[in-house]
Amino acid sequence: MSSKENANVNQLLALLEARYALRVLWALRDGHPQTFRLLQDSVGGITPNTLNTRLKDLRAAGLIVHGGDGYGLTPSGLDLLKRLSDVQAFATKWVNAQARKKV
Repeated sequence: MSSKENANVNQLLALLEARYALRVLWALRDGHPQTFRLLQDSVGGITPNTLNTRLKDLRAAGLIVHGGDGYGLTPSGLDLLKRLSDVQAFATKWVNAQARKKV
């Protein structure tokens, strides 16, 4: 990987590593817009201030948009989540493997 490609990945990871950023994106993955309150409930445990900050960050990054029905993913946000969709399958396998280790 070139240094420019590495810098691009680092820039994206810095955005996604912000507290609750991935959870906000994940909550919007079904494609249905969510109001602020519904999104707060969907993410769980996030304060209104933190949610507001994450929404601003993700909007500035072009991953989400706010419309009349609430917050939703942009085409870039949909593309990112499509690329991360294997995380769900991996998570299931990983949790099952962790449970087997404890037995």
